[in-house]
Amino acid sequence: MVIAPYLPLTEASTERDRQSRKSSLCVERPLTPLTSPQALVARAKTGERQAFEALARLYLRPAYSVALAIVRRPSDAEDVAQDALILAFERLASCREPERFAAWLLTIVRNQARNFLDKRRLRDVLPQVPAESGAETTEVSGPTVERAKLLGALDSLSAVEREVVLLHDLEGFTHEEIGQIVSISCVMSRQLLFVARRKLRNVLGMATNEGGPNE
Repeated sequence: MVIAPYLPLTEASTERDRQSRKSSLCVERPLTPLTSPQALVARAKTGERQAFEALARLYLRPAYSVALAIVRRPSDAEDVAQDALILAFERLASCREPERFAAWLLTIVRNQARNFLDKRRLRDVLPQVPAESGAETTEVSGPTVERAKLLGALDSLSAVEREVVLLHDLEGFTHEEIGQIVSISCVMSRQLLFVARRKLRNVLGMATNEGGPNE
């Protein structure tokens, strides 16, 4: 199931984008000791601005995906992802295992998203001003409609199912990486991905190649 083209924030991920996140800072150059995520964290701890910018480029999309899985509104997910990155950079000294920076960062994103969701629930119960009768409505079509359908389908999943399918199918994370981020086993990650894909297929009415739970 191809879901990337319909999600907001940035253009769809390609296989090269996914590999870039892990090895080359989203530009075409080989991995070196100075450009690995671990090295970037070490450089950022010294206050190097370029290292902060490189980490932000690498992990903004994954942060957005995790936030979207929890808050379920694209604009809110963008705010949460950016705020979480800022908070993570402020707390970077507490990241004692640079090789696990992604898991450390996305844990912060998850916590921020949950706090945001609690605040939004309180805000959403406030009285809403009714829309004026006869107000014009804007018709939408094409990619906007497909994006709305996909976001609606994602609502049929549990929060952890959304995290797994977005991180795996959109961001290219392995099940081992997802397990570290979500605190589940690799086997559970595979099972959740299988179930999530099946639910999306049923909701969207798509004939997809969903694979099996051992993918």
